[in-house]
Amino acid sequence: MKPRSHWLADTESLRAASDSVAPAKAVDVAIVGGGFVGLWTAIELKLREPDLAIAVFEANRCGEGASGLNGGFVMSWWPKIGSLARICGADDAVWLADETTRCITELGSFLEHHGIDAEYRQSGWLWTATSPLHLGAWDGVVDTACRLGRDDVFVQVPASEIAARTGSAVHLAGVCEPVNGTVHPAKLALGLARVAESLGVRIHEHTRVERVERTSPARLVLASGVVKAGRVVLATNAWAASVPELARKFVCVGSAVIATPPIPDRLRAIGWTGGESITDSQTTVTYYRTTRDGRIVFGKGGGRLYFTGEPDALAFADPVGIAEATEDFRRTYPMLADVPIDSAWSGPIDRTYDSLPLLGTLPDAPHIAYGIGWSGNGVNPSRIGGRILAELSLERKSRWTANALVNRDARRFPPEPLRYLGGALVRRAMLRKDRAELAGRAPSATDRMLASLAPSGLEDKN
Repeated sequence: MKPRSHWLADTESLRAASDSVAPAKAVDVAIVGGGFVGLWTAIELKLREPDLAIAVFEANRCGEGASGLNGGFVMSWWPKIGSLARICGADDAVWLADETTRCITELGSFLEHHGIDAEYRQSGWLWTATSPLHLGAWDGVVDTACRLGRDDVFVQVPASEIAARTGSAVHLAGVCEPVNGTVHPAKLALGLARVAESLGVRIHEHTRVERVERTSPARLVLASGVVKAGRVVLATNAWAASVPELARKFVCVGSAVIATPPIPDRLRAIGWTGGESITDSQTTVTYYRTTRDGRIVFGKGGGRLYFTGEPDALAFADPVGIAEATEDFRRTYPMLADVPIDSAWSGPIDRTYDSLPLLGTLPDAPHIAYGIGWSGNGVNPSRIGGRILAELSLERKSRWTANALVNRDARRFPPEPLRYLGGALVRRAMLRKDRAELAGRAPSATDRMLASLAPSGLEDKN
Protein backbone atom coordinates (compact mmCIF):
# COMPACT_ATOMS: atom_id res chain seq x y z
CA MET A 1 0.00 0.00 0.00
CA LYS A 2 1.40 3.40 -0.97
CA PRO A 3 1.37 5.86 1.99
CA ARG A 4 1.35 9.04 -0.13
CA SER A 5 -1.73 10.87 -1.33
CA HIS A 6 -2.94 9.32 -4.60
CA TRP A 7 -3.36 12.83 -5.99
CA LEU A 8 0.20 13.93 -5.23
CA ALA A 9 1.72 10.67 -6.45
CA ASP A 10 -0.31 10.96 -9.63
CA THR A 11 1.09 14.42 -10.40
CA GLU A 12 4.73 13.76 -9.53
CA SER A 13 5.76 13.55 -13.20
CA LEU A 14 3.86 16.76 -14.00
CA ARG A 15 5.79 18.91 -11.55
CA ALA A 16 8.57 21.06 -12.95
CA ALA A 17 11.76 21.64 -10.99
CA SER A 18 11.32 24.27 -8.30
CA ASP A 19 12.34 27.81 -9.14
CA SER A 20 15.77 28.49 -7.65
CA VAL A 21 15.63 32.24 -8.26
CA ALA A 22 16.11 34.18 -5.02
CA PRO A 23 13.08 36.17 -3.83
CA ALA A 24 13.01 39.90 -4.44
CA LYS A 25 14.01 42.02 -1.47
CA ALA A 26 10.64 43.81 -1.55
CA VAL A 27 7.19 43.03 -2.97
CA ASP A 28 3.81 44.70 -2.91
CA VAL A 29 2.01 41.60 -1.61
CA ALA A 30 3.54 38.48 -0.06
CA ILE A 31 1.32 35.40 0.21
CA VAL A 32 2.36 32.74 2.69
CA GLY A 33 1.03 29.38 1.56
CA GLY A 34 0.85 27.86 -1.91
CA GLY A 35 -2.43 25.98 -1.64
CA PHE A 36 -5.82 26.82 -3.11
CA VAL A 37 -6.38 29.91 -0.95
CA GLY A 38 -2.97 31.44 -1.59
CA LEU A 39 -3.04 30.73 -5.33
CA TRP A 40 -6.57 32.02 -5.87
CA THR A 41 -5.66 35.16 -3.92
CA ALA A 42 -2.62 35.73 -6.13
CA ILE A 43 -4.71 35.28 -9.29
CA GLU A 44 -7.50 37.56 -8.06
CA LEU A 45 -4.98 40.26 -7.13
CA LYS A 46 -3.33 40.14 -10.54
CA LEU A 47 -6.69 40.31 -12.30
CA ARG A 48 -7.49 43.48 -10.35
CA GLU A 49 -4.05 45.10 -10.34
CA PRO A 50 -1.75 43.56 -12.99
CA ASP A 51 1.23 45.75 -12.07
CA LEU A 52 1.47 44.56 -8.47
CA ALA A 53 4.62 42.68 -7.49
CA ILE A 54 3.26 39.51 -5.86
CA ALA A 55 5.19 36.58 -4.42
CA VAL A 56 3.90 33.29 -3.06
CA PHE A 57 6.05 31.51 -0.48
CA GLU A 58 5.45 27.79 -0.01
CA ALA A 59 7.36 25.69 2.52
CA ASN A 60 7.06 22.56 0.37
CA ARG A 61 5.55 22.49 -3.12
CA CYS A 62 2.32 24.10 -4.25
CA GLY A 63 -0.67 21.98 -3.34
CA GLU A 64 1.23 19.60 -1.05
CA GLY A 65 -0.63 20.65 2.09
CA ALA A 66 -4.36 20.18 2.61
CA SER A 67 -4.99 21.10 -1.04
CA GLY A 68 -3.40 17.86 -2.21
CA LEU A 69 -4.68 15.61 0.57
CA ASN A 70 -8.47 16.12 0.43
CA GLY A 71 -11.18 14.20 -1.39
CA GLY A 72 -11.54 16.65 -4.28
CA PHE A 73 -15.19 17.54 -3.55
CA VAL A 74 -16.30 20.76 -5.30
CA MET A 75 -19.08 21.93 -2.99
CA SER A 76 -21.12 25.04 -2.25
CA TRP A 77 -21.82 26.66 1.09
CA TRP A 78 -25.51 25.73 1.02
CA PRO A 79 -25.02 22.90 3.56
CA LYS A 80 -23.72 25.64 5.89
CA ILE A 81 -26.60 28.05 5.24
CA GLY A 82 -27.77 28.03 8.88
CA SER A 83 -24.39 29.17 10.17
CA LEU A 84 -24.03 31.67 7.33
CA ALA A 85 -27.42 33.21 8.09
CA ARG A 86 -26.67 33.43 11.79
CA ILE A 87 -23.35 35.18 11.16
CA CYS A 88 -24.12 37.32 8.12
CA GLY A 89 -27.87 37.79 8.06
CA ALA A 90 -30.20 36.32 5.47
CA ASP A 91 -29.31 38.55 2.51
CA ASP A 92 -25.55 38.14 2.69
CA ALA A 93 -25.86 34.45 3.57
CA VAL A 94 -27.86 33.78 0.41
CA TRP A 95 -25.47 35.94 -1.62
CA LEU A 96 -22.40 34.09 -0.35
CA ALA A 97 -23.99 30.67 -0.85
CA ASP A 98 -25.08 31.69 -4.35
CA GLU A 99 -21.55 32.91 -5.10
CA THR A 100 -20.10 29.52 -4.14
CA THR A 101 -22.65 27.90 -6.44
CA ARG A 102 -21.60 30.25 -9.23
CA CYS A 103 -17.95 29.37 -8.62
CA ILE A 104 -18.70 25.69 -9.20
CA THR A 105 -20.07 26.39 -12.66
CA GLU A 106 -17.36 28.95 -13.44
CA LEU A 107 -14.63 26.48 -12.52
CA GLY A 108 -15.36 24.36 -15.58
CA SER A 109 -15.04 27.40 -17.86
CA PHE A 110 -11.87 28.53 -16.08
CA LEU A 111 -10.20 25.15 -16.49
CA GLU A 112 -11.19 24.91 -20.14
CA HIS A 113 -10.01 28.45 -20.89
CA HIS A 114 -6.59 27.79 -19.36
CA GLY A 115 -6.19 24.28 -20.73
CA ILE A 116 -6.09 22.63 -17.31
CA ASP A 117 -7.09 18.96 -17.22
CA ALA A 118 -8.06 18.68 -13.57
CA GLU A 119 -10.55 15.85 -14.18
CA TYR A 120 -13.41 18.19 -13.31
CA ARG A 121 -16.85 16.58 -13.35
CA GLN A 122 -20.09 18.25 -12.29
CA SER A 123 -22.16 15.21 -11.35
CA GLY A 124 -23.86 16.25 -8.13
CA TRP A 125 -23.40 15.46 -4.46
CA LEU A 126 -25.50 13.00 -2.45
CA TRP A 127 -26.03 13.54 1.28
CA THR A 128 -27.18 10.17 2.54
CA ALA A 129 -28.36 8.15 5.50
CA THR A 130 -26.74 4.76 6.06
CA SER A 131 -28.65 4.07 9.28
CA PRO A 132 -32.36 4.45 10.04
CA LEU A 133 -31.33 6.77 12.86
CA HIS A 134 -29.78 9.16 10.31
CA LEU A 135 -32.91 9.60 8.20
CA GLY A 136 -33.72 13.27 7.74
CA ALA A 137 -30.35 14.53 9.00
CA TRP A 138 -30.50 17.12 6.21
CA ASP A 139 -34.01 18.39 6.93
CA GLY A 140 -32.91 21.46 8.87
CA VAL A 141 -30.58 22.61 6.10
CA VAL A 142 -33.15 21.96 3.37
CA ASP A 143 -35.85 23.80 5.32
CA THR A 144 -33.57 26.78 5.90
CA ALA A 145 -32.71 26.97 2.19
CA CYS A 146 -36.39 26.86 1.30
CA ARG A 147 -37.24 29.52 3.87
CA LEU A 148 -34.62 31.77 2.25
CA GLY A 149 -36.16 31.32 -1.17
CA ARG A 150 -33.94 28.58 -2.56
CA ASP A 151 -36.20 25.55 -2.79
CA ASP A 152 -34.30 24.30 -5.84
CA VAL A 153 -30.89 23.80 -4.19
CA PHE A 154 -31.56 20.32 -2.82
CA VAL A 155 -33.52 17.56 -4.53
CA GLN A 156 -35.03 14.69 -2.53
CA VAL A 157 -33.91 11.29 -3.85
CA PRO A 158 -36.18 8.24 -3.44
CA ALA A 159 -34.76 5.32 -1.49
CA SER A 160 -34.61 3.03 -4.53
CA GLU A 161 -32.77 5.65 -6.56
CA ILE A 162 -30.27 6.50 -3.81
CA ALA A 163 -29.26 2.84 -3.56
CA ALA A 164 -28.91 2.57 -7.34
CA ARG A 165 -26.90 5.79 -7.77
CA THR A 166 -24.50 5.01 -4.94
CA GLY A 167 -24.04 1.35 -5.84
CA SER A 168 -24.95 0.12 -2.38
CA ALA A 169 -28.20 -0.71 -0.57
CA VAL A 170 -26.56 0.55 2.63
CA HIS A 171 -27.79 3.99 1.54
CA LEU A 172 -31.39 4.29 2.73
CA ALA A 173 -32.34 7.84 1.69
CA GLY A 174 -30.80 11.15 0.80
CA VAL A 175 -30.87 14.47 -0.94
CA CYS A 176 -28.87 15.66 -3.92
CA GLU A 177 -27.26 19.03 -4.59
CA PRO A 178 -26.97 18.65 -8.39
CA VAL A 179 -24.58 21.56 -9.02
CA ASN A 180 -21.69 20.06 -7.05
CA GLY A 181 -18.80 18.20 -8.61
CA THR A 182 -15.41 16.57 -8.17
CA VAL A 183 -11.89 17.42 -9.24
CA HIS A 184 -8.37 16.03 -9.09
CA PRO A 185 -7.18 18.45 -6.38
CA ALA A 186 -3.44 18.18 -7.04
CA LYS A 187 -3.94 18.82 -10.76
CA LEU A 188 -6.09 21.82 -9.87
CA ALA A 189 -3.37 23.21 -7.60
CA LEU A 190 -0.74 22.75 -10.31
CA GLY A 191 -3.01 24.45 -12.82
CA LEU A 192 -3.64 27.41 -10.52
CA ALA A 193 0.10 27.79 -9.94
CA ARG A 194 0.70 27.84 -13.69
CA VAL A 195 -2.01 30.47 -14.22
CA ALA A 196 -0.62 32.62 -11.41
CA GLU A 197 2.87 32.46 -12.89
CA SER A 198 1.54 33.34 -16.34
CA LEU A 199 0.07 36.50 -14.81
CA GLY A 200 3.45 37.46 -13.36
CA VAL A 201 3.23 36.05 -9.84
CA ARG A 202 6.56 34.81 -8.48
CA ILE A 203 6.18 31.43 -6.75
CA HIS A 204 8.93 30.31 -4.39
CA GLU A 205 8.60 26.66 -3.39
CA HIS A 206 10.66 25.03 -0.65
CA THR A 207 10.88 28.50 0.88
CA ARG A 208 9.67 28.50 4.46
CA VAL A 209 8.69 31.77 6.08
CA GLU A 210 10.19 31.47 9.56
CA ARG A 211 8.20 34.41 10.91
CA VAL A 212 6.31 37.51 9.85
CA GLU A 213 7.30 40.69 11.67
CA ARG A 214 4.43 43.15 12.01
CA THR A 215 6.35 46.21 10.95
CA SER A 216 5.18 48.45 8.13
CA PRO A 217 6.15 47.30 5.62
CA ALA A 218 6.04 43.79 7.05
CA ARG A 219 9.22 41.73 7.17
CA LEU A 220 9.16 38.08 6.16
CA VAL A 221 12.12 36.27 7.66
CA LEU A 222 13.39 33.40 5.48
CA ALA A 223 16.41 31.18 5.93
CA SER A 224 18.01 33.07 3.04
CA GLY A 225 17.23 36.58 4.22
CA VAL A 226 14.40 39.08 4.66
CA VAL A 227 11.67 40.13 2.25
CA LYS A 228 9.73 43.34 2.85
CA ALA A 229 6.07 43.40 1.86
CA GLY A 230 3.55 46.22 1.85
CA ARG A 231 0.77 43.67 2.40
CA VAL A 232 0.84 40.07 3.60
CA VAL A 233 -1.73 37.30 3.22
CA LEU A 234 -1.53 34.30 5.58
CA ALA A 235 -3.00 31.26 3.82
CA THR A 236 -1.40 28.49 5.85
CA ASN A 237 -4.48 26.64 7.14
CA ALA A 238 -3.54 24.33 10.04
CA TRP A 239 -0.09 25.92 10.17
CA ALA A 240 -1.63 29.21 11.38
CA ALA A 241 -1.51 28.02 15.01
CA SER A 242 1.52 30.25 15.59
CA VAL A 243 -0.64 33.38 15.18
CA PRO A 244 -1.88 34.22 18.70
CA GLU A 245 -5.09 35.90 17.50
CA LEU A 246 -6.06 32.80 15.52
CA ALA A 247 -4.73 29.88 17.56
CA ARG A 248 -7.82 29.41 19.72
CA LYS A 249 -10.31 29.89 16.89
CA PHE A 250 -9.72 26.52 15.29
CA VAL A 251 -8.65 22.99 16.10
CA CYS A 252 -6.46 20.79 13.98
CA VAL A 253 -8.05 17.41 13.35
CA GLY A 254 -7.08 14.59 11.05
CA SER A 255 -8.83 13.23 8.01
CA ALA A 256 -7.85 9.81 6.68
CA VAL A 257 -8.31 8.73 3.06
CA ILE A 258 -7.91 5.48 1.18
CA ALA A 259 -8.01 4.75 -2.56
CA THR A 260 -8.56 1.53 -4.47
CA PRO A 261 -6.84 0.54 -7.70
CA PRO A 262 -8.84 1.31 -10.88
CA ILE A 263 -11.92 -0.97 -10.87
CA PRO A 264 -14.17 0.45 -13.63
CA ASP A 265 -15.78 -2.92 -14.38
CA ARG A 266 -16.72 -3.43 -10.74
CA LEU A 267 -18.19 0.08 -10.58
CA ARG A 268 -20.34 -0.69 -13.62
CA ALA A 269 -21.44 -3.94 -12.00
CA ILE A 270 -22.71 -2.21 -8.86
CA GLY A 271 -24.16 0.74 -10.79
CA TRP A 272 -22.04 3.60 -9.42
CA THR A 273 -21.35 5.14 -12.81
CA GLY A 274 -22.72 8.69 -12.54
CA GLY A 275 -19.67 10.21 -10.89
CA GLU A 276 -21.62 11.44 -7.86
CA SER A 277 -19.75 12.42 -4.71
CA ILE A 278 -21.30 11.04 -1.54
CA THR A 279 -21.25 11.66 2.19
CA ASP A 280 -23.12 9.94 4.96
CA SER A 281 -24.59 11.43 8.13
CA GLN A 282 -22.24 10.11 10.77
CA THR A 283 -20.85 12.63 13.22
CA THR A 284 -17.39 11.50 12.06
CA VAL A 285 -18.53 11.92 8.50
CA THR A 286 -17.38 9.67 5.68
CA TYR A 287 -17.04 10.99 2.15
CA TYR A 288 -16.39 9.12 -1.06
CA ARG A 289 -16.26 9.49 -4.83
CA THR A 290 -14.95 7.81 -7.94
CA THR A 291 -12.14 9.00 -10.22
CA ARG A 292 -11.84 9.21 -13.98
CA ASP A 293 -9.82 6.00 -14.13
CA GLY A 294 -12.35 4.10 -11.99
CA ARG A 295 -10.91 4.24 -8.48
CA ILE A 296 -12.88 4.76 -5.31
CA VAL A 297 -11.47 7.43 -3.01
CA PHE A 298 -12.98 7.03 0.46
CA GLY A 299 -12.26 9.36 3.36
CA LYS A 300 -13.27 9.82 6.97
CA GLY A 301 -13.17 13.10 8.85
CA GLY A 302 -13.33 13.90 12.52
CA GLY A 303 -10.19 11.91 13.14
CA ARG A 304 -7.20 12.34 15.36
CA LEU A 305 -6.99 15.59 17.32
CA TYR A 306 -3.66 17.40 17.31
CA PHE A 307 -2.20 19.45 20.12
CA THR A 308 -1.96 23.18 19.34
CA GLY A 309 1.24 24.22 17.64
CA GLU A 310 2.89 24.31 14.26
CA PRO A 311 2.15 20.79 12.98
CA ASP A 312 4.88 18.58 11.62
CA ALA A 313 3.84 16.87 8.39
CA LEU A 314 5.10 13.56 9.79
CA ALA A 315 2.64 13.91 12.66
CA PHE A 316 -0.25 13.42 10.27
CA ALA A 317 0.44 9.73 9.81
CA ASP A 318 -2.73 8.29 11.31
CA PRO A 319 -2.96 4.48 11.02
CA VAL A 320 -5.98 4.42 13.35
CA GLY A 321 -7.89 6.87 11.14
CA ILE A 322 -6.94 4.91 8.03
CA ALA A 323 -8.20 1.71 9.67
CA GLU A 324 -11.49 3.46 10.52
CA ALA A 325 -11.85 4.70 6.93
CA THR A 326 -11.16 1.19 5.63
CA GLU A 327 -13.74 -0.30 8.00
CA ASP A 328 -16.38 2.18 6.79
CA PHE A 329 -15.50 1.45 3.16
CA ARG A 330 -15.92 -2.30 3.72
CA ARG A 331 -19.24 -1.70 5.53
CA THR A 332 -20.56 0.52 2.74
CA TYR A 333 -19.40 -1.67 -0.15
CA PRO A 334 -19.31 -5.26 1.15
CA MET A 335 -19.51 -6.58 -2.41
CA LEU A 336 -16.02 -5.12 -2.98
CA ALA A 337 -14.43 -6.99 -0.06
CA ASP A 338 -11.83 -8.52 -2.36
CA VAL A 339 -10.71 -5.14 -3.75
CA PRO A 340 -7.38 -4.14 -2.18
CA ILE A 341 -6.46 -0.71 -0.86
CA ASP A 342 -3.92 0.80 -3.23
CA SER A 343 -2.95 3.90 -1.25
CA ALA A 344 -3.79 5.51 2.08
CA TRP A 345 -2.92 8.86 3.61
CA SER A 346 -4.01 11.35 6.22
CA GLY A 347 -3.77 15.09 6.65
CA PRO A 348 -4.84 18.10 8.71
CA ILE A 349 -8.15 19.93 8.76
CA ASP A 350 -8.26 23.36 10.39
CA ARG A 351 -11.79 23.19 11.77
CA THR A 352 -13.66 26.12 13.27
CA TYR A 353 -16.68 25.76 15.56
CA ASP A 354 -19.14 26.58 12.76
CA SER A 355 -17.13 25.03 9.89
CA LEU A 356 -16.86 28.40 8.14
CA PRO A 357 -13.50 30.05 7.45
CA LEU A 358 -11.83 32.88 9.31
CA LEU A 359 -11.16 35.81 6.99
CA GLY A 360 -9.93 39.23 8.01
CA THR A 361 -6.94 41.32 9.05
CA LEU A 362 -4.91 41.24 12.24
CA PRO A 363 -6.15 43.91 14.70
CA ASP A 364 -2.73 45.44 15.35
CA ALA A 365 -1.49 44.93 11.78
CA PRO A 366 -4.27 45.65 9.25
CA HIS A 367 -1.80 45.20 6.40
CA ILE A 368 -1.66 41.47 7.28
CA ALA A 369 -4.72 39.50 6.15
CA TYR A 370 -5.57 35.87 6.86
CA GLY A 371 -7.79 33.19 5.35
CA ILE A 372 -7.84 29.94 7.32
CA GLY A 373 -10.26 27.48 8.94
CA TRP A 374 -11.73 25.92 5.80
CA SER A 375 -12.85 22.88 7.79
CA GLY A 376 -12.23 20.37 5.01
CA ASN A 377 -14.47 22.18 2.51
CA GLY A 378 -12.12 24.64 0.84
CA VAL A 379 -11.69 23.29 -2.69
CA ASN A 380 -14.43 25.50 -4.11
CA PRO A 381 -15.00 28.21 -1.44
CA SER A 382 -11.27 29.02 -1.53
CA ARG A 383 -12.02 31.00 -4.67
CA ILE A 384 -14.44 33.15 -2.65
CA GLY A 385 -11.67 33.45 -0.06
CA GLY A 386 -9.28 34.62 -2.75
CA ARG A 387 -11.65 37.39 -3.78
CA ILE A 388 -12.16 38.53 -0.20
CA LEU A 389 -8.42 38.47 0.57
CA ALA A 390 -7.59 40.30 -2.65
CA GLU A 391 -10.05 43.07 -1.81
CA LEU A 392 -8.74 43.28 1.76
CA SER A 393 -5.17 43.52 0.47
CA LEU A 394 -6.15 46.36 -1.85
CA GLU A 395 -8.03 48.07 1.01
CA ARG A 396 -11.20 48.17 -1.05
CA LYS A 397 -14.62 48.56 0.48
CA SER A 398 -17.00 46.21 -1.30
CA ARG A 399 -19.53 43.56 -0.52
CA TRP A 400 -16.65 41.09 -0.44
CA THR A 401 -15.05 42.90 2.50
CA ALA A 402 -18.11 44.43 4.17
CA ASN A 403 -20.07 41.24 4.87
CA ALA A 404 -20.12 39.91 8.44
CA LEU A 405 -18.04 36.84 7.57
CA VAL A 406 -15.01 39.15 7.45
CA ASN A 407 -13.30 40.00 10.75
CA ARG A 408 -15.95 38.14 12.70
CA ASP A 409 -15.57 37.36 16.38
CA ALA A 410 -15.57 33.58 16.02
CA ARG A 411 -16.15 31.31 18.98
CA ARG A 412 -12.94 30.27 20.70
CA PHE A 413 -11.88 26.83 21.85
CA PRO A 414 -10.56 26.35 25.39
CA PRO A 415 -6.84 26.87 25.97
CA GLU A 416 -4.46 23.95 25.98
CA PRO A 417 -4.33 21.40 27.48
CA LEU A 418 -8.10 21.63 28.05
CA ARG A 419 -8.75 21.82 24.32
CA TYR A 420 -6.79 18.68 23.59
CA LEU A 421 -8.07 16.66 26.56
CA GLY A 422 -11.67 17.79 26.09
CA GLY A 423 -11.47 17.27 22.35
CA ALA A 424 -10.20 13.73 22.78
CA LEU A 425 -13.11 13.01 25.15
CA VAL A 426 -15.60 14.43 22.63
CA ARG A 427 -14.11 12.45 19.74
CA ARG A 428 -14.39 9.17 21.63
CA ALA A 429 -18.04 9.97 22.32
CA MET A 430 -18.58 10.75 18.61
CA LEU A 431 -17.17 7.38 17.63
CA ARG A 432 -19.33 5.54 20.17
CA LYS A 433 -22.40 7.46 19.00
CA ASP A 434 -21.71 6.59 15.36
CA ARG A 435 -21.10 2.92 16.08
CA ALA A 436 -24.29 2.64 18.09
CA GLU A 437 -26.38 4.33 15.40
CA LEU A 438 -24.90 2.22 12.60
CA ALA A 439 -25.85 -0.84 14.65
CA GLY A 440 -29.41 0.48 14.97
CA ARG A 441 -29.09 1.36 18.66
CA ALA A 442 -29.77 4.71 20.26
CA PRO A 443 -26.52 6.13 21.68
CA SER A 444 -26.28 6.94 25.35
CA ALA A 445 -27.40 10.33 26.58
CA THR A 446 -23.83 11.07 27.69
CA ASP A 447 -22.41 10.32 24.25
CA ARG A 448 -25.11 12.42 22.56
CA MET A 449 -24.35 15.32 24.88
CA LEU A 450 -20.59 15.11 24.39
CA ALA A 451 -20.88 14.69 20.62
CA SER A 452 -23.05 17.84 20.47
CA LEU A 453 -20.02 19.80 21.69
CA ALA A 454 -18.08 18.98 18.52
CA PRO A 455 -17.67 21.67 15.84
CA SER A 456 -20.36 21.72 13.18
CA GLY A 457 -20.10 19.12 10.47
CA LEU A 458 -22.77 18.47 7.85
CA GLU A 459 -25.48 18.85 10.46
CA ASP A 460 -25.34 22.63 10.48
CA LYS A 461 -26.01 23.88 14.02
CA ASN A 462 -28.50 26.71 13.77
